[in-house]
Amino acid sequence: MRLLLLGANGQVGWELQRSLAPLGELVALDHDTPEPADFSRPESLAALVDRVAPDVVVNAAAHTAVDKAESEPALAHTLNATAPGVLARAAVERGALFVHYSTDYVFDGSGHQPRAEDAPTAPLSVYGRTKLAGEQAVRESGARHLILRTSWVYAARGQNFPKTMLRLAQQRPELRVIDDQVGAPTGAELLADVTAHALRRLRAEAGLAGTYHVAAAGETSWHGLARFAIDTARALRPELPWQVERIEPIPTRDYPTPAQRPLNSRLDTGRLQAAFGLRLPPWEHGVRRMLAEILTAP
Repeated sequence: MRLLLLGANGQVGWELQRSLAPLGELVALDHDTPEPADFSRPESLAALVDRVAPDVVVNAAAHTAVDKAESEPALAHTLNATAPGVLARAAVERGALFVHYSTDYVFDGSGHQPRAEDAPTAPLSVYGRTKLAGEQAVRESGARHLILRTSWVYAARGQNFPKTMLRLAQQRPELRVIDDQVGAPTGAELLADVTAHALRRLRAEAGLAGTYHVAAAGETSWHGLARFAIDTARALRPELPWQVERIEPIPTRDYPTPAQRPLNSRLDTGRLQAAFGLRLPPWEHGVRRMLAEILTAP
């Protein structure tokens, strides 16, 4: 099996390089690799797929700067909707399976219950609208596809919320963190491992294709995640210059941003777990492991 991975150097793409390698011959590309995958020029992507000739195309590239997308909606649409549509149609031409990642931001964040895959979508931001348009383009292409919606992604590589909290906790005596947005922090490592497992099953059972929610078990707020990350890091590395003495919970209205965020980012993962025979671990497990990796690695 030959696999083409796009967005290979991002948080999810980096972990996919590890998890997909045992499945076959892996060609991992990004915008800065010797053979670039330029999502700002979607018309170039079909020829790229044709040259690589993959059996599976995995798209981990996206415009993920949520606030910045508000001021550059055309670029966000190109990267998040037009380019995935081109790739999916190219996959159809080759008879390849197409894997694509989406987000809880396709929902409006109302209520307090986890959203199922068939729940009504109503994105609040340019990012959410363009990611939903990307999903629709993949489905309309006719490609045999696997769309994985996830939430609150973090990794040892790159910048993300837990790592920002650790940096600020060594600079400030007080942090103010939102406590009325609730979701499940999901490690890029977990998402990559689920992808590899699902691909193995899909090769044997084509009927499992479709849209699934993937998120770690449990839930917390950004405030709860900040407290957990800082407490865990302090226990791992007490000698670091920790300054924070108070982590104050605040409502979303006290921290305005260009893009509106969903208050309820809970995703129902029952369909994925039943279809692929998986048990998704608690979110604390992945965060603790990531912190150990970045704080105690030689």
